[in-house]
Amino acid sequence: MNNLPANSGHSRGRGRGKKPNEELSRGLVPQLGHAPVPQQAEARRPMSNPATQGVTGAAEGDPRGSVRGRRLITEIVRSRPSGLLTKMGTTGKPITVQTNYFKFLKRPNWSLYQYRVDFSPDVDNTFLRQGLLREHSNILGGYIFDGSVLFCTTKFKDTPNSPYVLDLLTKSRSGENISIKIRSVGIVEAMDPQQLQVLNLILRRAMEGLQLQIVARNYFDPQAKIVLDSKHRMELWPGYITSIRQHESDFLLCTEIAHKVMRTDTLYQILSKNIRENDNYQGAFKREIIGMIVLTDYNNKTYRVDDVAFESSPMSTFSTKDGEISYVEYYKKRYNIIIRDHKQPLVVSRPSEKNIRGGADQLIMLIPELARATGLTDGMRSDFQLMKAMGEHTRIAPDRRIDRLRAFNQRLQKSESSVNMLKSWNVELDSALVELRARVLPPQKIVFGGQRRFLCDARADWTYECRKDAMFTNVDIKRWYVITPSRSKHEVQQFVKLCMQASGGMKLRMSEPRYEEISDDRNGTYSQAIDSAAAKDPQIIMIVIKSPNEEKYSCIKKRTCVDRPVPSQVVTLKTIAPRPDRSSGLMSIATKVVIQMNAKLMGAPWMIELPINGLMTVGFDVCHSSKNKNKSYGAFVATMDMKSSTRYFSSVTEHMKGQELSNQILMNMTCALKAYREHHGSLPDRILFFRDGVGDGQLNQVFNIEVKFLKTRLDEIYKSAGREKGCNLAFIVVTKRINTRYFVNKRNPEPGTIVDDVITLPERFDFYLVSQAIKQGTVSPTNYNVLHDSMGLNADKIQILTYKMTHMYYNWSGTCRVPAVCQYAHKLAFLIAESIHRAPSSGLENQLFFL
Repeated sequence: MNNLPANSGHSRGRGRGKKPNEELSRGLVPQLGHAPVPQQAEARRPMSNPATQGVTGAAEGDPRGSVRGRRLITEIVRSRPSGLLTKMGTTGKPITVQTNYFKFLKRPNWSLYQYRVDFSPDVDNTFLRQGLLREHSNILGGYIFDGSVLFCTTKFKDTPNSPYVLDLLTKSRSGENISIKIRSVGIVEAMDPQQLQVLNLILRRAMEGLQLQIVARNYFDPQAKIVLDSKHRMELWPGYITSIRQHESDFLLCTEIAHKVMRTDTLYQILSKNIRENDNYQGAFKREIIGMIVLTDYNNKTYRVDDVAFESSPMSTFSTKDGEISYVEYYKKRYNIIIRDHKQPLVVSRPSEKNIRGGADQLIMLIPELARATGLTDGMRSDFQLMKAMGEHTRIAPDRRIDRLRAFNQRLQKSESSVNMLKSWNVELDSALVELRARVLPPQKIVFGGQRRFLCDARADWTYECRKDAMFTNVDIKRWYVITPSRSKHEVQQFVKLCMQASGGMKLRMSEPRYEEISDDRNGTYSQAIDSAAAKDPQIIMIVIKSPNEEKYSCIKKRTCVDRPVPSQVVTLKTIAPRPDRSSGLMSIATKVVIQMNAKLMGAPWMIELPINGLMTVGFDVCHSSKNKNKSYGAFVATMDMKSSTRYFSSVTEHMKGQELSNQILMNMTCALKAYREHHGSLPDRILFFRDGVGDGQLNQVFNIEVKFLKTRLDEIYKSAGREKGCNLAFIVVTKRINTRYFVNKRNPEPGTIVDDVITLPERFDFYLVSQAIKQGTVSPTNYNVLHDSMGLNADKIQILTYKMTHMYYNWSGTCRVPAVCQYAHKLAFLIAESIHRAPSSGLENQLFFL
């Protein structure tokens, strides 16, 4: 058997990284929730049998829930306090909104028998599994099968001396004998929560009648494909993401419009192109595909590319129970696929955490001919026309989204096979979108210098107001350096003059900077210039680079955040250089740069009206390392009572994948409380903690371990300080990646629109909030789940306070999608995970140096 080299080397994901000029706000709502796709070299494992690719068994004793197929079924976390009378607020203007939910008019009232189905030899294609089992439908009666779990109306008798109730024999298309073993698991009663799993399976079976194609987990419509670009061989497939769940009083179907980027080129075509265009084609091929997600049509599964085994080929062999077999023979025998090039290398995909949990811990070997590339490359992303064309199809306006949701429902109600499937299980779906009552919170007042106030309107943008007069608090910039390539000094000086002009309008005194000219733009030259400038004790350094360059940006940030801690502002010449077509736009860029520099030096560009004294607001988020897929960074950012201080506290801790974070969060919290006490002489009266970066599978751990541990230790700290009642804490999980949408008269809802009933979950104290305004597409609400609250505030006040906090992100003069401390934490975690890969200097912990 062939093996991969023990030292496969490090590689990076192809996720979109931060570019240096992104420090300049572009007048866009910040992009949230993005994390780079990480990857790391790993110790040698034997090659795997392709027959086991992506197939996992049941994971017994997994504390997070059971495993079905490739998905983890998470248990319901009941976090709603038992004494909570209502989670609905009262403040604001009542309105009616439409949602992307459909109601079930008929709820099924049946009991089902649940069975586990195994195939020997294993069959890794779900459709093949379903087809093989369908041959025995006369024995099974009414059933539904997802490829692993069988729900059936028939109770089969136990077989003596066997764990299986049925052992069926069938033949594959190639004539191979396959045994189907069925084992009893239990009964699903009418009110069992697992009934939702069955309903979702019934819906998916009904959707098969719409002639949709499943890609990974969701259904897409290849007949409606949009050919975007012939040069990049790219298509866009529209589709649907569906989910049925018990909401406040009804079973509701959530339906979201989705799009899948489908590329027609295979990895073999990419390899051929690199052979033609590069002398070192192996290195070029690796750089292009490592980190890419590929689709194999023969089993409809997706894999992440982790390495390329050039020393292996389709003629390489692996072990099976029948002996050694080559990949060429295997694919011919198993899928009737003929591999044409027997000399192509093999592509390596390491098993995911879910695969390993299920016992499949071998490397997965893929054939380039049979693996189709998915997603976007950096070259595609930099193609403005391509991205513009894609945006026209993916950024769907609310009225078009509603029309497509209704069209989906009509297709489901009119397709004969879909209707028969739903009727056979006594399930009926409403044709109308769910409508409900919502509220629009009162607009917030933005406070500037001299107590000047601006009432934020529906645009949620106060950029123009920032230029009119003084910021809330200014830090005069008297000592600052500009590092610039010598050949660009004239353009940089012109931009600095604009910055000084803009600062004058905002009543911030900015002295003429000193210039540190460099003869070339090598990384080492920038490092030497930073050392030279930092030695003269500047307040801040502006560093000019020619164009966005991730390696150069990383070098600069390591130097200014770790080695020579000093606030820095990186700008690109491409952004700040004067051009005839945008002379007026440069003043806007200069204004935003001055606002950022003031914020980095502990100034406050604006403030909001806060009704509470002694409030510490905390944000925590996690980003995965771009160098090491098993390593992540948790960023913690806290305010020091915004009503009386413009200081912040920030910290970053490194942890391994899957590690429980209670100790890291508590350590950061303890340091933040120490900083608060040193600044104010006492502990904060209340702590409002926003926890981002929590998936549904992690909610149980966060609720039962993280929150309880944090509350217990904080109570100890407060009681030791003479606060006998302990700490007044609210802990709220913030979730951005949701499929819920709501609309007002076929338009986006205004910023401040709250939904806290009907589509919320009965086991949670939760609400949805739209806090930002967008100009294109459909706005996405954010979900807030209150896991703990001892602050003494009712639901209404928690909602208002959360909305206020979305106005305080100083990288954008408008509201953002999450509370500002969450966005700051994301910004810091992303900077460390993507560029620095180590904790920043503690000398910067009170400043927003990462802005």
